[in-house]
Parts: sequence; structure tokens; C-alpha cells
Amino acid sequence: MAIKFQYNKTSLTNLGKQLKVRTNALPTLKNKESALRASVLVAKLEAERVEKEIQEAFAKYDYLAALWNEFEPGLVSITDVRLKTVKVAGVKIPTLDGIDYSLKSFNAFVKPAWYADGVQILKDISRLGIQTEIYEQRRRILEFQRKKTTQKVNLYEKVQIPGYKEAIRKIKRYMEDEENLSKASSKIVKTRHAAEEEEENA
Repeated sequence: MAIKFQYNKTSLTNLGKQLKVRTNALPTLKNKESALRASVLVAKLEAERVEKEIQEAFAKYDYLAALWNEFEPGLVSITDVRLKTVKVAGVKIPTLDGIDYSLKSFNAFVKPAWYADGVQILKDISRLGIQTEIYEQRRRILEFQRKKTTQKVNLYEKVQIPGYKEAIRKIKRYMEDEENLSKASSKIVKTRHAAEEEEENA
């Protein structure tokens, strides 16, 4: 990306301001990038942990597999998944605030004794499934923001800051050359005037 500038003091001042903004912002951006990188890893590990918990729960209740045929479909349903937003490294991400379940009434005297446990097992496994989805969503959001921040760090560090420095250097060199030419031409004019005065006096 070429930095647009003109060879004058106004352009030099503007470039100086732009350079200062980017130089001051760079450490903050680098810190944000590090924090986001760590947060992505945490979200990934959390998703993996919950996924493992689900697998363990399925293994734990595997002995009940044959009994689920007796379980009434639609007995337990999710009516609402409540989410709230939290900020991690300046990025808004979802977190689970609660799950609302709807439970159809059933006669505990008629149904098998394990029905109440079955309801709780379904609630636990569904909660873990929802948590996995949320952690995965968090990881995607944080990863996207990390990539954007990394791009900005690279843009500032490798393109814009060196570009502004180079442009400032060119303007300063041009202005120095202009000043030297101006001094040289005024010297020549003075010398010429002095020579003309000498001729007139002679």
C-alpha cells in the first residue's frame, strides 16, 4: 500500500500524526492478539473437555440403552436456551446462562422407577451438548477476531509504519534540498548584486 503524500509541511505534519497513532496502537494490538490467541486455546480446550464429558456420559449410561425404548418420546423438551454476552480481550462472546426445560406430566406410580433418573440424564446430556456448541461458537468468534487483529498488526508493523517513515524521510530530504537551493540562489543573487555595484562604482 503506497502512502499518498505531498512535499510540504502540512503533509509532513499529517504523516507524523498518522505514524504516531500507529506506533502507539501497535503494542496494544500485539497484546490483544496474544490475549485472543490464549482465549482461542482455552475455548478449544473447553469444547474438547465437554465433548469428552458427553462421551463419558454416554458410556456411563450405556447399560440403560435397552430401557430407552420404554421412555416416552417428547417427555422432556427444551423451551429456551438463555445466553448472556461476556467480553474476552475486548471481544463479545456468548456464555450459557441457563436452559429451560418443559416436562410433560407422568404418573410416577405407573411408569418405571428409573423414569425420574432418565429425565435428569437427558437434561445433563442436553446441557453438555449445548455447552459444546457454545464453546465451539466462542472459539470461532475468537479465532476470527484473532485473525483480524493479526492482519492489523502485520499491516501496521510491516506496511504502514515503514511506509510513513519512508514518506517522512522523503519529504524532509526534499524540504532540505529546497532550503539549500533557496540559500544557494540567494547567495548567487547577492554575489551578482555585489558585482553589479562594484561595476557601477568603478
